[in-house]
Amino acid sequence: MKTCIRTVLYSLTLFVSSGVAWAAPAIEILGKDYAFPNKLEGLPARLSDFKELQINSFTTSDGVKLSYWEAGAGQPLVFIPGWSANGAEYINVMYLLSKHYHVYVLDPRNQGLSQHVDHGNRIARFSADLKEFSEHLGLKSADYVGWSMGAAVLWGYIDLFGTKSIRKAVFVDEPVSIYSHANWSEQERREAGGMTSSAERMVAAFTEGVPTNSLILDMKVVERAMAKDSPYYVNSEAFANAFIKTDPQYTAKVLFDHISNDWRDVIRHKINVPTAIFSGEYSNNLPSQRWMASVIPNARLYAYSKAEQGDHFLMFKNPFKFAADLRDFLEH
Repeated sequence: MKTCIRTVLYSLTLFVSSGVAWAAPAIEILGKDYAFPNKLEGLPARLSDFKELQINSFTTSDGVKLSYWEAGAGQPLVFIPGWSANGAEYINVMYLLSKHYHVYVLDPRNQGLSQHVDHGNRIARFSADLKEFSEHLGLKSADYVGWSMGAAVLWGYIDLFGTKSIRKAVFVDEPVSIYSHANWSEQERREAGGMTSSAERMVAAFTEGVPTNSLILDMKVVERAMAKDSPYYVNSEAFANAFIKTDPQYTAKVLFDHISNDWRDVIRHKINVPTAIFSGEYSNNLPSQRWMASVIPNARLYAYSKAEQGDHFLMFKNPFKFAADLRDFLEH
């Protein structure tokens, strides 16, 4: 079976390399059906229950094949995953929102089903990839949701290309500056969301499992990632792990650049579209998200309680509430 799947994927790769984008039901691209560990009301019990889900691809201007997941019809809604994340993790969110929107999730380079490459591993290039993705889809106006590093990619997009093609913007629990400068006051650190005093130590901890301590790196996000305290999250993580083989050698390449960026100038001066910000009581990023909401004109902050799974993974742990709140923002 594994040999058969590899043959199918290799054939698809050859097809993409000819310059023609491929599109097929996800179950065909992935090569088999999948049964989710938990049967949950209102969500698919098997991958085959989500018949509208497709996996497609396009090639960037610097020759990288990027995959994306899509489903639904109507107003385009584009998700940008966080660092090392992928479209498979959005299975529940896509299922719920595709009933109302044409939902896309882009697998960034070196993540998900997208190509592994040694070049272009900086946030500015990821932002250019997002621009080329929107051009590939022919989007004149769309809603964009950046989660974790995906928010930074969207900030980079706005910095480079402006907001002309963005109808509404959504940022989910991303620090304004991951790197905490030594000359900052504690208030500045909290407002920026600074979580490490050493980019190198953070890269080593996140990609190699090198031990660290709370004086060097805030590990709350890792703690919450390991807390399998939601059956929705268990299902989406299990699905992603079944089909996506993440290679830390490649996901590590963008991490230092990601950590070292400070986005306060972009957030203060360049976001001029309706904006929603999601965070929660379980997240140490919440103070920085409150700061963002205070400086972006008319921004709306959704702060989830602990009972509502208000952590870095809130959209995956509480997909029904997230989908309802997102719709409320997008439609009003």
